[in-house]
Amino acid sequence: MRRTISAMTLCAAAALLLTGCGSAEPGPAPEGGKQQPQPAASQDQGKNPSSAPAAGGGAKHDVTLEVGGTGRTAVMYNGIGSGFEQQTLPWSKSGTAELTAAEQKVGYLVSVVPGTITGADGKLQQAPCTIKVDGKVVAESDGVTNVKGCSYTIKQ
Repeated sequence: MRRTISAMTLCAAAALLLTGCGSAEPGPAPEGGKQQPQPAASQDQGKNPSSAPAAGGGAKHDVTLEVGGTGRTAVMYNGIGSGFEQQTLPWSKSGTAELTAAEQKVGYLVSVVPGTITGADGKLQQAPCTIKVDGKVVAESDGVTNVKGCSYTIKQ
């Protein structure tokens, strides 16, 4: 029974990604509108966040998730909060990942999985994505040769 429910949930998520994705015509904005980057609340502004340990031995990293293209598509993200929502493209979300001592050893996963858009050839393809950590591009996908989205494990 549990496997059936898990399979149904997975199918529903896939259907949501494919339904209405890639429309070049903008529709009404979701409640709250487009996600805006949120500045990191830190008294260490101007310093390198990765070199400033948090209380308890943690490390801070500035993370930016980006999805390119035009139109609207579903975007699922994790690492600096989490969500699964329809977004107007291009889209980005920024925040701070604070790693515990254990996460510095085993890693802290950040990921973004965009839905489909209409490519230049008129065919559906996954929207391109990028992950930046402390301003450096650490993962990217053009949506054609890699259709798994973008993910990166931050380690200290």
